[in-house]
Amino acid sequence: MKKAGKIFMITLYSLLASRLAMAQCSICSKTASQLGEEAGRGLNSGILYLAGAPLLIISYIGYRWWKDNRKTEQ
Repeated sequence: MKKAGKIFMITLYSLLASRLAMAQCSICSKTASQLGEEAGRGLNSGILYLAGAPLLIISYIGYRWWKDNRKTEQ
């Protein structure tokens, strides 16, 4: 159970840190600077939203794999 708690905390920290980073590729950064501050923030939020879906899917698959693997060990 301790290991699961550590994994949960690392995942939570990673998600929060990625939200705070507000990173963009060079093309998106240039476009956002030309659009203005409010539109740039919206563009960045959209990028993070699109990146979140695959991460959630991969996390779900990993969790199911871990849970099934734990059942076979017991």
